This record gives sequence, structure tokens and C-alpha cells, in this order.
Amino acid sequence: MDPATTTAPMQSDCETEPSSIWSWWPSWRPTSMSLLKTAESKILASNHFLYVWSQQVSRMTVWSRFVTLPNRDRIWTLSLTNKGVRKTAEQAPKTPLVMVHGFGGGVGLWIRNIDALSRSRPVYAFDLLGFGRSSRPSFPSDATQAEKQFVDSIEQWREYLGLENMILLGHSLGGYLATSYAIQYPTRVSHLILVDPWGFPERPQPQTQEGQGSELLPAVVSLFNPLAVIRAAGPWGPGLVNRFRPDFKRKFEDLFEDDTMTQYIYHCNAQTPSGEVGFRAMSESLGWAKNPMLDRVHQLPPSMPLTMLYGARSWVDSASGDRVVQIRNQVHTKVLLIDDASHHVYADQPEEFNKVVENICNSVN
Repeated sequence: MDPATTTAPMQSDCETEPSSIWSWWPSWRPTSMSLLKTAESKILASNHFLYVWSQQVSRMTVWSRFVTLPNRDRIWTLSLTNKGVRKTAEQAPKTPLVMVHGFGGGVGLWIRNIDALSRSRPVYAFDLLGFGRSSRPSFPSDATQAEKQFVDSIEQWREYLGLENMILLGHSLGGYLATSYAIQYPTRVSHLILVDPWGFPERPQPQTQEGQGSELLPAVVSLFNPLAVIRAAGPWGPGLVNRFRPDFKRKFEDLFEDDTMTQYIYHCNAQTPSGEVGFRAMSESLGWAKNPMLDRVHQLPPSMPLTMLYGARSWVDSASGDRVVQIRNQVHTKVLLIDDASHHVYADQPEEFNKVVENICNSVN
């Protein structure tokens, strides 16, 4: 890792996969936590902040480590702080930006964003419980309890780091969980930024008998974890990711000439299913939330600023954002579309995304 990286005392970087019914699969699946760590390290080593800021180690503090929760689960965390930001004695520290990835992701996907966004304030990114390099505990099958387990882990993570408040940004599933967190812990969120959030609208009801018959496929799909095919494919799993998600390679092709990003996605999701199980508990059919957030967004304090960013070409309908504006009576709520961006807005149009997020952060302090 970068020479500016520090590791918390008594927190080993040794990683093992918890024993489970999947424990015999490593010989079949070409993956491990060590390979995931290697893929992530390669991504972070490519980021130009590790070159530019390595020349200014005394100004920029970069660290990555596990944050251990009270129940001994661990949250893999990346933090960047620019100590060279000038401020007078009267100025309060800048409110940190906390970034929460979406389903099947990890901190490595923020490669185009964390350097630019950390130049004026601390930035934290972490792997959600059950995803990436974080612990992979069991999740309850009840939607409300699964959501609670995710949100509780975020709050315990915040408490460990001593963050009094934060600008909370969540993408996709991360946006759903960030909203749930903000509802439960509103005093900790200075501004809520939702990027192509999942789980807001209600699932449409079939209107005809034909529509009811078409429910068979979603019902069958719901019996399996969403990414089970990657694990079932064994040694062919990496090839499947390359075949079905070539967009990830294209989004980062100027940084990597090889399949680094798809390898990272593969290793993130070929591990023991955990957060994926929690997601399945919270969703129904082909990805609708059992507890839609549009039914609860009114619980956010009216004074909490909320910005919703959508990719203009995303499969996520921005109409949910317009509905949120109506529910909140347009108070402190904005919906912005990023042109020529799909669901992964932050990677499709990183410069515009970073500019918009930085402006939002500057509106806080």
C-alpha cells in the first residue's frame, strides 16, 4: 500500500473465509479474500492520487484498515484526509463525505472520485457489511431485520470513527440504506446524496391474467441469491463477468488495459454470499424493495437537505426522485440528471459527478 497508509493497532490484515456450506467451493471457484485484496490493491495503486499525493505525504493522510464492530464483525474502510487544507483557528473542520457503494460493489469502484473529492474535506469509503472485504455474517430472512442489520453496522462504524456528522452519499442499494440510516439517525447527516438509488418505488401490480402468469420467472429467480451463477460457474466465473458486464472494463479502460476491474467485481461477488443474502431478504421478484422507500421518505426531517442524482440513461427511473420532491413539498430537495450516464453515474461521467458532489459538499461548509 501507499507509504501514507496506516493500520490500526491490533487489527490484523489477515483474512479468511468463514466456514459455511460453501466451504468446499474454493477449490472449484478461483477466488479468495487474498485475491480480492490483491485486485483492490492494484486498483488503488493505479489511482493518480497515490502518485501525486505520495509526493506530499506530509499533507495527505491515506489509510485503509478494518473497523471492528462490537459483535466482532469488521468493516473494510478507506479514508483520505488532506492536512494541507488551509483554515483559520475560527473555522470548524470540514464535514466529512462518506460514500456507500451499491449491490455487489466495494471501495474500489470509487477510483475515479475519491481523489478529487478529498482535496477539500475528509472522505471515507467502506465496504458494506457482507460485501467486498468486510465480514460476511449471516442475515435474517425478514426484510425489516435484514435492513436493520445493515443500518446498525453503519451506525456502529460511525461511532467507532467518532464522526459527529457527515455528508452521506449512497449509490443504488447504498442509497436505499443511506436513506434508512438518515431516517433513524437524522442528527448525524448534514446532507443526504442519493445516486441512482434502488428500492424507492413500489412494485407494479400485474394488470392481466397474462401478467399474472409472467410472475413465474421472478418467483423462480427469487429462490436463489442474485449472484449464485457466478459461484456455480466455478473456474468459468471470471469469464462470465467479462462477458455479461463488459461495461465495467470500458468504464475504466483508460486506467487498465487488462481485466482488472472485472476481476475485482468477480472476487467481490464470488466469495461466501452474505450481504447478497440480506439484499435478497429485502427485495422481491426482480429487484423491487419489499419495503419501498417512497413509503418512508416523509420521515426524513424537512430541514435535511436531500439531492438525488440520476444517470440520464439509467435503468433506474428518475420519476421516483420527482415523487420525493412532491412528498417533501420541494423543501431542501433537488433532483439532478447527469447526461450520458447510466446507472454507474460516478464512473460514466466522473468529472461531472465529482463537480456536482463537490458543489453539494461546499454548500454544507
